[in-house]
Amino acid sequence: MPAVLITPEAFLNKPEVSYARILRDAGFEVRYPKNPIITRGLGPESETIEELRGCVALIAGGEYLTRKVIESSPSLRVIARAGVGFDRVDIAAATEHNVAVTITPNSNHEAVAEHTLAMLFGVTKNVALNDRTLRAGRWVQTLTAPVRGRTMGLIGLGRIGRSTAVRCVALGLKVLVHETYPDREFVAKHGLTLVGLDELLSQSDFVSLHCPLNDQTRGLCNAAFFAKMKPGSAFINTARGGLVVEKDLLAALQSGHLSGAGLDVFEQEPMLPTNPLTHLDNVVLSPHLGGTDTRSSEDMGFENATCIVKLSHNEWPEGSVVNADLRSRWKW
Repeated sequence: MPAVLITPEAFLNKPEVSYARILRDAGFEVRYPKNPIITRGLGPESETIEELRGCVALIAGGEYLTRKVIESSPSLRVIARAGVGFDRVDIAAATEHNVAVTITPNSNHEAVAEHTLAMLFGVTKNVALNDRTLRAGRWVQTLTAPVRGRTMGLIGLGRIGRSTAVRCVALGLKVLVHETYPDREFVAKHGLTLVGLDELLSQSDFVSLHCPLNDQTRGLCNAAFFAKMKPGSAFINTARGGLVVEKDLLAALQSGHLSGAGLDVFEQEPMLPTNPLTHLDNVVLSPHLGGTDTRSSEDMGFENATCIVKLSHNEWPEGSVVNADLRSRWKW
């Protein structure tokens, strides 16, 4: 029986969920990793190779799927990423070896948008700091910052950016957007304003990242980027840690140029407890869980499983395959 390995921590050992049933009903064996935290990307390539031995498909979390891993997994046909990022997958190697790489574009955008707002309120309303202060026995009523009537700058207007934008508009924020290929109909419908990056940085009270991590965007948010941000503004990242040069963000926060930051993703994950960002009261942190709530995890698993089953039947899951060059020659 062909096997599918499921690695995301939120998906482990749940045999009765819809995506596990879909796979079993299609004739697949559902497997889970021996190491439950392999998806964090901390182990050696050899461990990933061993876990994938004999598997035809993988529902993947954050493990590194390098050229060596792909070349050492000859039975692998599909890498189904739970989420929309695929920066830890060697797409060129997958394409060369006829491995389809899929994402879940319809599943977690609203969860990330909600988490972005949680970070926004965490920073402006000092939610975490006030909680810690009160638990320590101190009654400190420091004024918090308003959200209404202020300006949100969104870098990226894909599904997550659009979901965030409509929520920001509903909160009474003016929304500036920087996007290379914008949906102009959406922009006009929701009263957004398209601007260049420098204008967005200088005019926004809050800047939130919603762009992919690739060779063009890696390290985008560096010292020059933060210097262009409006003094006293706040920075939010629920996208990818590699977009940010953390030492430069730290310097901008310590100097007071930025009023705060809400971070769900980091240069190194899991984030080390020695990371100096953990010592700043004006920073709100979460462990890369913005896209995974109870509803979105079920939806992502369903979308992953559906892609695997379709591809196994030589059907093409429209809009979900990253390496679409395979379409003309795809055969399970």
